[in-house]
Amino acid sequence: MKKNIIDLKNVAKYYEMGENIVKALDGVNINIEKGSFVAIMGPSGSGKSTAMNLVGNLDIQTKGKIFLDNQETSKLTESHLAQIRGKKIGFIFQSFNLIPNLTVKENVMLPMMFQGIDSEEREDIAEELLEKVELINRIDHYPTQISGGEMQRVAIARALANNPEVILADEPTGNLDTKTGENVIKFLKKLNNEGKTVIMVTHEPELAEAYADVVYWLRDGKIEKVSKHKNRFKIVKQERKFIKKNINRKIKESKK
Repeated sequence: MKKNIIDLKNVAKYYEMGENIVKALDGVNINIEKGSFVAIMGPSGSGKSTAMNLVGNLDIQTKGKIFLDNQETSKLTESHLAQIRGKKIGFIFQSFNLIPNLTVKENVMLPMMFQGIDSEEREDIAEELLEKVELINRIDHYPTQISGGEMQRVAIARALANNPEVILADEPTGNLDTKTGENVIKFLKKLNNEGKTVIMVTHEPELAEAYADVVYWLRDGKIEKVSKHKNRFKIVKQERKFIKKNINRKIKESKK
């Protein structure tokens, strides 16, 4: 039986906006099994970015409990949590978040510095990872000198720098053309097949259908349903029903 590496139990995240309380996430339960490929889906404003930050332990919940490898994160000091997070989770951001005045290799080396790895080993690991993502010929280039697809592959190499168990990808194809995006997702699936846990935040049902084992559907800060990849779920078809259901609900509410 597989065990969970990340658990969110009745987790909420509220923000004060003047006299109003915005419930960005409102009592969700998310369970990420080791070695799985999980998609968190939803339209803009659904709470999926907030969910990503909490799943990745980049933010603190208002209510509920978060567990990272069976450790309740609220009971850890910030420095201890940062160390665990740095070792266990690799982050891939939609906007790449590469540091412009560092070379490709230096960007990949950076996370290892915070884990106390010596410079020679950092260089060796960075070169090995850049070879893995087929960017060894761009090793001394700066981010402004490479394409968007290449920047995303640098971001993937950087995410792998500390050999994390979990890869958390926020809209990994959002700034890429269709073909380049497909190549990036295929590489994430390859990492998943090698044993990495992959969590992908997306608004594209086609990607979730093609690659995910489990899909969490977010709407208005809540999980409306969970789809599992048994007997080939058809997410695109489900999404149409999902949209139709919500349109009908809003029509009924407007008539009250």
